[in-house]
Amino acid sequence: MSSKISLTRYLVEQQRVDGHIPPELRLLIEVVARACKRISQAVNKGALGDVMGSAGSENVQGEVQKKLDIIANEVLIEANEWGGHLAAMASEEMDSIYVVPNRYPQGEYLLMFDPLDGSSNIDVNVSIGTIFSVLKKPEGEHGVQEKDFLQPGHRQVAAGYCVYGPQTTLVLTVGDGVAMFTLDREQGSFVLTEENVTIPEDTQEFAINMSNMRHWDEPVKRYIDECLAGKEGPRGKNFNMRWIASMVADVHRILTRGGVFMYPWDKREPEKAGKLRLMYEANPMSWLIEQAGGAATNGRQRILDIEPTQLHERVSVILGSKNEVERVTGYHSGL
Repeated sequence: MSSKISLTRYLVEQQRVDGHIPPELRLLIEVVARACKRISQAVNKGALGDVMGSAGSENVQGEVQKKLDIIANEVLIEANEWGGHLAAMASEEMDSIYVVPNRYPQGEYLLMFDPLDGSSNIDVNVSIGTIFSVLKKPEGEHGVQEKDFLQPGHRQVAAGYCVYGPQTTLVLTVGDGVAMFTLDREQGSFVLTEENVTIPEDTQEFAINMSNMRHWDEPVKRYIDECLAGKEGPRGKNFNMRWIASMVADVHRILTRGGVFMYPWDKREPEKAGKLRLMYEANPMSWLIEQAGGAATNGRQRILDIEPTQLHERVSVILGSKNEVERVTGYHSGL
């Protein structure tokens, strides 16, 4: 009988044998995983834990915060601020960066997170999750500043998410493929359940919010119209549509069986590049997708090459099975 490989053992072996991660990064990932276990416990309590419903406040984007949004944000800060691995954190739920207090040692890493992605689904018991991204702090004598976080996604040193669904699953990359870990509640630890995750290059599933169709740009309309035309249309095959309205759940499905996820720019807010956040959502998810053999663009360029100019910058997102993403991106280029 093969022994279960825990997250800790997996990371130690990555550090020891393959040399992919330094010990400080390994410890940081373990702390994030422990924080996700605490968030999972709060999510699982639901109405029994007085965590349902609105908190009566708004985040920096003007979105109504759920109680669990605030709880998850606090859990991640409290878990990570004292370990000595981080210089600062940034969250979708906070206006500006959170610098590690002087009473704790400062490390060389920067942590960004969406503490509870898909929180509109909390009250209806649909899968939600935590997304995180780790960068190296730029070298220099100055203290931590917001501009230190404004690095393109290809500079990430670790990224992942934890999805809270029928199982609690942690998905991780440190730049050497994608691994999935399932929370063993009896054992109290994440256990490796899949390694070297690969996304099929072709798919017959797409995920998009069809209610926004009238606001889309023409390349997106063209692509979806062709999918909807089915076997009799120019694509010559039938497509299924899936839409969970929780990015972490939609991306998890794509990593599991393929597909394409789209949250494109639309005409409702033409001054904004998109809806999703580049730093907290698009960059970590795009790196995971690419590490699994997929592709991720904003319709015109690779998401991981975008040079961010703001902490809460938004972006159009098209990611998933490589051939489909390249097709949509080609349509944006007039091909």
